[in-house]
Amino acid sequence: MRSLPPAYFERMYAENPDPWGFETRPYEAAKYAATVAALPRERYRSGLEVGCSVGALTSLLAERCDALLAVDVSERALARARERNAGSLAVRFARMRVPDEMPDERFDLIVVSEVGYYWSWGDLAEARRGLVARLDPGGHLLLVHWTPFVEAYPLTGDEVHDDFLGHAAPSLRHLAGRREELYRLDLFERKAGG
Repeated sequence: MRSLPPAYFERMYAENPDPWGFETRPYEAAKYAATVAALPRERYRSGLEVGCSVGALTSLLAERCDALLAVDVSERALARARERNAGSLAVRFARMRVPDEMPDERFDLIVVSEVGYYWSWGDLAEARRGLVARLDPGGHLLLVHWTPFVEAYPLTGDEVHDDFLGHAAPSLRHLAGRREELYRLDLFERKAGG
C-alpha cells in the first residue's frame, strides 16, 4: 500500500477542521501530557515536529524548545496550527511532505506523533534514515502512535515503532518504551558517532 497522499488530508480537514479531535478529546490531552512528560530534558535548542496537524501538541512542545519547526502536508491544518500558536515566538510552520521533503537543519529533538502509519514501508524507511541523519548526537527522537488497526492506513503504529527498534543500532539507543491501551510511545537517543 502506498503512503496516503496530501489530498487525503486536505479532504479530511475540509470536512472537519479537527478531524481526529486533537483539540477536544480527553484521550488526546492525556496522550500529549504523557508525550511531553517523556522528554528527558527540560529544554531543547531546536525541535522538529513531523505532522503537527492543528498544532495542539505543538503548543506544548514550544514550551520546551528554544526553536521549533512544525511541519504538515495540509495547508488547512497548518492555517489552524498557526492561529492556535500565534503567540509563540519559538514556532515556525512549514508545509512539507516527509520523507520527500526534509528540513536542511539539525535538531536535538524530533517528535513523530500520529503520522508514521500514513507512510508506506519504503517511505517509512526513508523517513527513518532522513530523520536520524538530522538528529544531533545526544538528541532525542520520540515516537507516539495509535496502535489499533485502521484499514485505510498503510501501516500500524506498532509496525512503525518496531521498524525503528529493529533498525536503531548503530545510530540510536532505545531509552524508554510505554504502551497504553490505545497508543505506544518509544524514546530514542542519537549515539555519539552513530
